[in-house]
Amino acid sequence: MSLKDFERRWAGGPTVAEKIKEIFAKKEPIKHKLVVANYKIRAMVNRLEVFIERLRDRDRSLFERVVDALTQGDETRAVMYANEIAEIRKLVKQLTVTQVALEQVALRIETVLTMGDVMAGLAPVIGVIKELKNMLKGIMPEISLELSEVEEGLRDVVLTTGEALGIPAGDIYASPEARKILEEAKVVAEQRMKEKFPELPVLGTVQQSATAPATGSA
Repeated sequence: MSLKDFERRWAGGPTVAEKIKEIFAKKEPIKHKLVVANYKIRAMVNRLEVFIERLRDRDRSLFERVVDALTQGDETRAVMYANEIAEIRKLVKQLTVTQVALEQVALRIETVLTMGDVMAGLAPVIGVIKELKNMLKGIMPEISLELSEVEEGLRDVVLTTGEALGIPAGDIYASPEARKILEEAKVVAEQRMKEKFPELPVLGTVQQSATAPATGSA
């Protein structure tokens, strides 16, 4: 008797692996939703990259003005430009955290598509998407709305899979792993900021947000 036959007889029905295969074999619901969600997230990552690059161009332009103002001995004007740079960099940090976290979410979804471990693989990313959605409401509301739609689709996948397998989904937002993904995203974002943005000259009245850690609900 094969291990699969033994598992089937022991459980009195199909094995967990077989149940997952049956779920994924359905024409539309599970696999299609995951593929669509992954496509949308990858598209959002690319849009964020374009927007961040535009902000970086603006940052470079203002940085040159700071240097020019200091060269001319006009510290008041230098401070004005430096304060604007500080606000731009604060926004870039939030967007970069979002971008890095979404990259991790996309990788998780791709792993689920390959391995089929829906419950363990997707539950953490739903919490991540919820946090990012809330953080982006006042920055890029159109992406926040799209994330809300993705969150709803992935939640349905987890609940449907849990019901099919007879596994209670519980609180799908209460995942320590989701917090870990976000914390790691912040660390990567900080590193990217250091690599791509030069340090500002030390000016007495420049806002500190240019060098402060990324904040927000994420």
